[in-house]
Amino acid sequence: MDRKLKIYNGRVVTPGRVIPNGTVLIIGETIREATEGNIDLPGAVEIDAHGHYISPGFIDLHVHGGGGYDFMDGTVDAFLEIAKLHAMYGTTSMLPTTLTAGKQKLLQALAAYEEANALNGSGAQFLGMHIEGPYIAMNQKGAQDPRFIRDPDEKEYDEIVSLSNKNIKRWSAAPELKGGLEFGRYLRSKGILPSIAHSDATYNEVYKAFESGYTHITHFYSAMSGVTRVGTSRYAGVIESGYLIDEMTVEIIADSVHLPDPLLKLVYKIKGADRTALITDAIRATGTPAKETILGDLENGIRAIVEDDVAKLPDRSSFAGSVATADRLVRTMIDLAGVSLSEAVQMITATPAAIIGIQDKKGSLVAGKDADVIIFDDKIKIQKTIIKGKLVYDQNDTANDR
Repeated sequence: MDRKLKIYNGRVVTPGRVIPNGTVLIIGETIREATEGNIDLPGAVEIDAHGHYISPGFIDLHVHGGGGYDFMDGTVDAFLEIAKLHAMYGTTSMLPTTLTAGKQKLLQALAAYEEANALNGSGAQFLGMHIEGPYIAMNQKGAQDPRFIRDPDEKEYDEIVSLSNKNIKRWSAAPELKGGLEFGRYLRSKGILPSIAHSDATYNEVYKAFESGYTHITHFYSAMSGVTRVGTSRYAGVIESGYLIDEMTVEIIADSVHLPDPLLKLVYKIKGADRTALITDAIRATGTPAKETILGDLENGIRAIVEDDVAKLPDRSSFAGSVATADRLVRTMIDLAGVSLSEAVQMITATPAAIIGIQDKKGSLVAGKDADVIIFDDKIKIQKTIIKGKLVYDQNDTANDR
């Protein structure tokens, strides 16, 4: 028989409002009802939210690692441990993300994903892989390894996609590269979201990319062109294009370091909560006290340091991902950008679900959707994480002490 779960005496977060004194009823892996009042569900295990918020689980579209592991390690253990770490901070589903690398390393990560996905039962769910690079602009590489940066290679990417068993959900690339537009159209034909990243494109190039399927921009503002001047003329870049193309969605690393308060406010003011997703871009040092770390796999990765609550290249020429967890993103948007709690939550639940086309199953506490639910307090500290109706993290359990 399906297990029953009742979460009551909490403030239920929806995209439009917060329902006081609400209840969420779960049968098996699915939400049965989310409503005001204390609703009875005979035979259910009951969880008292103690007046805390009851929210949809966070969805992270861009995460590289945590807990001392990186998805580029290419091992099942790495995938499972990263998923467990982020579940402690409210992430109930994610897109494991790669870095610029050789073909074999990418295939190794994809193979590990498939095995780990079948075993994962106590961490954030895997929604598919996010491939970042290697088809990016060299002068916008950021912390990506220049040894492996290259133009789109049809034979290579067709082989990778063919061997992935449909496990690739999105792919980030620079569309202005030779073959970049064809690559976008190819991805769309395979049901994969093309995303603009590490790009030096101008507005005209971005608009052509948008028409070729690139409807999303990866870590907005980071490693991309803004207004540039050639001679006496100025040209809009990827950043301005993201604002000008209304239908374009963006994602931001709202860790309070990558983007200062004014830019967080600007993104929210222009793009809104329904076109902006919050991402961690977290690396292996996340959730650890490490001050030195490796970005990518331990054998071939790039050394990075952690200081000022962010990861940087040792020469401090570039950020090297973040050490943020999902709860921190929500706090940042509320405390620094002045966004309401319900909209800040929307930016890491309903909005990312819509961007990758799973809004029928995830992203809000609606009857019939997956029972991915979290409970957090007024400081957005996670109390409990429930994934598909199963309690996977309880902050009162001493075994889960952070």
